[in-house]
Amino acid sequence: MEVVLLGTGSARGWPEPGCPCASCSTAVTLRTARAPSAVLVDDVLLLDGSEGVQRAAACAGRTLSGVRSVLLSDVEQHLTAPLTGLLRSGPAVDLLGPPAALAPYRSLLAAEHRVRLVPISPGHRLPAGDHLLRARARGDGLAWDITAPDGARLLYAPGVAPLQEHPGAEKAYDLVVLGIGSGAGASTLARLRASGGVTGSTRVVTTGHGHDDGLPDALGPRLRAWGAHAPPDGTALVVQRGTQSRAPDDDRLRGRTLVLGGARSGKSVLAERLLAASPGVTYVATGGTRADDPEWQDRVAAHVARRPASWSTVETTDVAGCLRVAQGPLLIDCLGTWLTARLDHHRVWGGAPTTAVDADVEQLVAAWRTATVPVVAVSNEVGGGIVPATASGRLFRDLLGRLNAKVAAESETVLFTVAGIALPLRRA
Repeated sequence: MEVVLLGTGSARGWPEPGCPCASCSTAVTLRTARAPSAVLVDDVLLLDGSEGVQRAAACAGRTLSGVRSVLLSDVEQHLTAPLTGLLRSGPAVDLLGPPAALAPYRSLLAAEHRVRLVPISPGHRLPAGDHLLRARARGDGLAWDITAPDGARLLYAPGVAPLQEHPGAEKAYDLVVLGIGSGAGASTLARLRASGGVTGSTRVVTTGHGHDDGLPDALGPRLRAWGAHAPPDGTALVVQRGTQSRAPDDDRLRGRTLVLGGARSGKSVLAERLLAASPGVTYVATGGTRADDPEWQDRVAAHVARRPASWSTVETTDVAGCLRVAQGPLLIDCLGTWLTARLDHHRVWGGAPTTAVDADVEQLVAAWRTATVPVVAVSNEVGGGIVPATASGRLFRDLLGRLNAKVAAESETVLFTVAGIALPLRRA
């Protein structure tokens, strides 16, 4: 199967016409324009597209003269920029898609007898030439499961809605083209990994990119942590069943990652984003349970609501124990809260020595060093040259600074967040 990415942008493309925002301006400067999502499969199937798709095909060294089936997926894209030029001037084709996506074409193509509109519902299976198609539910649109004559399998799931869960285990795809808007792409990818649809030999590429993704140069590091990539428009991918030349999971977040930052710097959001595409994540809330503290309970509830429903939460100060027995990814948030809890437990604020806390630190660092699953820890970066006014403040600053240094020394990746921007201090 040959898959050509004719467009990997959102419904209005990237940069959006006339938009002066920093993201679109940077896309112009870097010449990283992305047309609305469109994929050409074996020169005979066209998935989505917009008015410029014929020009995009020409830029990729292809024509669309052999296309016999056009598969619509994203309702918004076809309401925003319907694909009429090709359908009015090209060969006779079947136009397949959800009724809402077909709606604008009924009037636009009323006089075009060469185009046959075929409403498709989730679960529908049908042949398209030598390819087998299966429609999967994704919001009010569709995702397309395509099997080539040689057995190679493609999942095309653009848009911002999550892909409907597959009951039980599913057969692995060789290539997944996935929309990542609004965080739904990461949760879909995690579910596909959990169900077996995405394995170590599945190549995952993304589409639907736009200015809501932030600056273009921030996209790559985020997707690499998910084991995904965002190739430029015009990229051609040759897909063979079970024989991918490389495993994208080689780039997935693995090992130990420490995320540092000040208060409200975005460090927790970044840490959650790093693991968003991983199944079976356990969130370790290091302050333990505080039944008599309503404000703390509200903060924990807000964090739980923000995270994927598939994640589990453990409230404990036994971080070393969690690291030693973990079978799946861990997110530890945060080391500063954990240190405060240990200082409370050993009554250091009342004048007791720090010997027991030092021993707890060594146990945590030892467990961190020997972790066998992907682990991400969040911690506050304290100090900054300001000397705390109290002895307890100075003690906490010193102990947390030493703890951060010890954990960083045993981490493959260390990131520092400032105003929501991640700065790599060390990257594996």
